[in-house]
Amino acid sequence: MTKQEAVSRMTDTMAKFVAFTGKRLPDDVRQKIAELAAQEEEPLAKSIYQTMMRNQELAQKLNRPSCQDTGAIQFFLKCGSEFPYLGELPSLLREAVIRATKDAPLRHNAVETFDEYNTGKNVGLGIPSLFWDIVPGRDDCEIYTYMAGGGCSLPGKAKVLMPGEGYEGVTKFVLDVMTSYGLNACPPLLVGVGIGTSVEVAALQSKKALMRRIGSHNPNPKAAKMERLLEDGINKIGLGPQGLRGKHSVLGVNIENSARHPSVIGVAVNVGCWSHRRGHILFDRDLNVTIDSHSEVDF
Repeated sequence: MTKQEAVSRMTDTMAKFVAFTGKRLPDDVRQKIAELAAQEEEPLAKSIYQTMMRNQELAQKLNRPSCQDTGAIQFFLKCGSEFPYLGELPSLLREAVIRATKDAPLRHNAVETFDEYNTGKNVGLGIPSLFWDIVPGRDDCEIYTYMAGGGCSLPGKAKVLMPGEGYEGVTKFVLDVMTSYGLNACPPLLVGVGIGTSVEVAALQSKKALMRRIGSHNPNPKAAKMERLLEDGINKIGLGPQGLRGKHSVLGVNIENSARHPSVIGVAVNVGCWSHRRGHILFDRDLNVTIDSHSEVDF
C-alpha cells in the first residue's frame, strides 16, 4: 500500500466513524441512561429517559443523527512519534469532517468569527479542533472524536482561584456553574472538571476529562473522592433529565488535574450533554483499527 493509498484509507475510516458517532452514542453513555431510567421515580423524568432510549433506536433504524446539533468537531490525539502518517493527520481529519458532513449528514456548525458566515462544510479556522499528545517511541495513533454541541459548550467556564479558597473554592465554582448554566446543556450531564495552574491548562484538562469512560475514576484517591462528592452534590440540585426535575442531574463527574503553582488554583468546567457523542478509535502503523467506545459498529 502506497502512502497515498494509506492516507485515503485512513480518511475514509475517520469520515465513516465521525458520521457514525453522530448517530450512535457510546456504550457507556447508553448503559448509564438505561441505569438512570430504571432508578427514576418521577413520571415525567422517567418518560424523558424512555424518549432518549427511543431516540437511539430510531437514529439507528433511520440512519440519521440522534440530535440536530451535531456540534463542532474536535479530535484529541495521542499519537506515537513514529506513526507513519503523523504529518498527514491535520489535512486528512479535515477532509474526513467534510465527507462526514455530507454523508451523515451533519448540520453546518462552522461559522467564521468576525466575518460571520457559515462555511457549510463544518470546517473553518481552527475547526476541527486538534489537541495533541505525542508519545516518543510509539508507532500507533489513538484518536478521541467529539461533537461539541452549542448547549453543552455553553456552561464551559474557567477561573483562577486564590490558594486560600482551597478545594472548597473548587467545589463552589463547579456548583455555581451547574446551577447557573447546567439547565441549558440538556441534562443529565457528564461533568468534566480540570484543575491546574492557569485557565488554559485547567480548561484543557476539563475537556480531556470528558473523554474518560463514565464510571472511571481519577487515579488519585483524593481526586476520586472529590468526583464522588461532586456527583452526589450536583444530583441533589434536582435538575433531572432535560432540567425538568428528577433524582439525577449527571451521568458522572470526571476530574483531570496537573500540578500547579503554589499561589493559584486554576479550575475549569466543561460538560457533555445526555447525547454525549464521544468516540475512541486506535490505528496501528498498518492502519488496522480497534474501536472500544462502541461495541456495535456498522460501517
